[in-house]
Amino acid sequence: MKFYPEGKNQELSKQFDSVDEIKEAMIKGEIIESKVLLCDREHNLHVDLGAVRGIIPRIEGAVGIDDGSVRDIALISKVNKSVCFTVLGFQKDIYNNSLAILSRRAVQLGCLSGYLNKLEHGDIIDARVTHLEKFGAFIDIGAGINALIPIDMLSVSRISHPNERLTEGQDIKVVLRKKEPNKMTFSLKELLGSWEDNAKEFSQGETVTGVVRSIEDYGVFVELAPNLAGLAEPQDNLFIGQQVAVYVKSVIPSKMKIKLVVVEAFNETAKPSPLTYYIDNGHIDFWQYSPEESPKQIFTDFNE
Repeated sequence: MKFYPEGKNQELSKQFDSVDEIKEAMIKGEIIESKVLLCDREHNLHVDLGAVRGIIPRIEGAVGIDDGSVRDIALISKVNKSVCFTVLGFQKDIYNNSLAILSRRAVQLGCLSGYLNKLEHGDIIDARVTHLEKFGAFIDIGAGINALIPIDMLSVSRISHPNERLTEGQDIKVVLRKKEPNKMTFSLKELLGSWEDNAKEFSQGETVTGVVRSIEDYGVFVELAPNLAGLAEPQDNLFIGQQVAVYVKSVIPSKMKIKLVVVEAFNETAKPSPLTYYIDNGHIDFWQYSPEESPKQIFTDFNE
């Protein structure tokens, strides 16, 4: 069974017309999704199932809550967001109304045993960006289970913060880079093309848009694509993140160099552009970024 990031599979989002329908879903072990309406003072999550209200007890809110390896902020932050769960049973509230008792933890355990624990280094999966920090991007890799893409694995072109590459809520493809007990690390850059893949989109004599990524004494590094940057001659009054128009002076595959000239600078900071995937499914054993003729070899060996 394949598990998706929470909120991605709209078929799981349901409203029930009767308690009997919910009981049937419980018997079948169906996975359901709904938005969290409230996180109460005990950190139980409340959802609306249509026919009745549902509650995910704190201990059933996520794998790791019981042993403290996952903090309660993981529950509090789910308000107004979709979460997945199965129905455990029913009980009466203080007003004698039926209340469905739900478990998100049960779905996560199923996701781990039936999907995530079976992944191997180099496997490509769907993910959704949940949170961005200076050191990397947190992603939902299935049923609300989080993993990290370190900032240096987001792209070959260097960025100062993940928000220059991704946005929260964005659906992306990722590849499993490292697997440890209770921890998975993913990468994005291997899916965004080699130097040659990206360089063939640009030709000498063209004027194209780019983003200033680094300003050095000897020149300005301008990103042409997430996995491709060129070097322009030093120029005053530029800032990191600035959008510019650049003239492609030369493309030198053997040196992995693109020489640029800044034609015009715009007084605006570039926003993350849509990602272009050169690989978006299956499995990778070995990925080479550098051209064969380049003396500097850059690659990722997923079997290491």
